[in-house]
Amino acid sequence: MASTSKPASNRANSVNPAGTLSGRVLIVEDERPLARMISLYLSKAGFDTTAIHEGESAPDKVARLRPDVVILDLGLPGLDGLDVCKRIRAFSDCYILMLTARGSERERITGLEIGADDYITKPFSIRELVIRIQSVMRRPRKIDATLQNGQTLKHGPIVLDTLAHEVTVEGQQVELTRTEFELLQALMLTPKEAVSRRDLVTKVWDSTWVGDERIVDVHIGNLRKKLNFPAPGVHFIDTIRGVGYRMALK
Repeated sequence: MASTSKPASNRANSVNPAGTLSGRVLIVEDERPLARMISLYLSKAGFDTTAIHEGESAPDKVARLRPDVVILDLGLPGLDGLDVCKRIRAFSDCYILMLTARGSERERITGLEIGADDYITKPFSIRELVIRIQSVMRRPRKIDATLQNGQTLKHGPIVLDTLAHEVTVEGQQVELTRTEFELLQALMLTPKEAVSRRDLVTKVWDSTWVGDERIVDVHIGNLRKKLNFPAPGVHFIDTIRGVGYRMALK
């Protein structure tokens, strides 16, 4: 989240002896053979993995392990994956990648709206999943590398503090997920320019990311709602038809 009360892990940029990205991944998947396969492939790629097979204990596991990434199946027995996602988002800004076998686009959108960063639909390629995880592990240094430490971006009543990782609107702090924060940061860096969905994917998710670019639209929708909460009726982000998005010109 874009709040110092929910600390981000510092492991996301670590490198293992083989020179590849490493980090901690929690797998929440009730299909044990699938969970083992995911764990095996991620371990080979240099990740420290833990797997659990029900949702009730997942929030507590996240609190104790502080993983960089959670792979979360939506179709869990007992506590549903959507409820797990909500509980995790109440205290953690780890990346959440949903696994879903459900055909309803509405459920995937709901998952993104309550705080998941990305999704992948079953059946899926394990190799694609590994690439997705590697992509998000690179994300913390993607945009920040272009900024000086402590730089503050301003656009009207919006203030984005890159060092504190905080966003305020009219002086009121707004809680954003990392994805929302990075999308806003990407737009505020070039406030007079329209940024395409593909460019936003490259800036925020990484150039190696594969998936539906419409995921950008869902996160932008969430971002607009949150920015409007302290400033109802104010329009902050324009949709540029056929192109992408731009900060609203003052």
